[in-house]
Amino acid sequence: MTGPSSNPRGERAGTPGVRWQVISTTDEQLVNDDAPDPAPPPNRAARRAAARVLKKGNRR
Repeated sequence: MTGPSSNPRGERAGTPGVRWQVISTTDEQLVNDDAPDPAPPPNRAARRAAARVLKKGNRR
């Protein structure tokens, strides 16, 4: 047995001459201090009710 499965494996050495392609993005958004707070996401009951209405409308 080689060890417990929770034992982390080391990273493999990369192929010589191959470079990593790095894509850097920022998801930052500027928000004014006096802007209203965003609406909270709907809870599970509201999501299920909306899905029920959509499903019922397609049943004809």
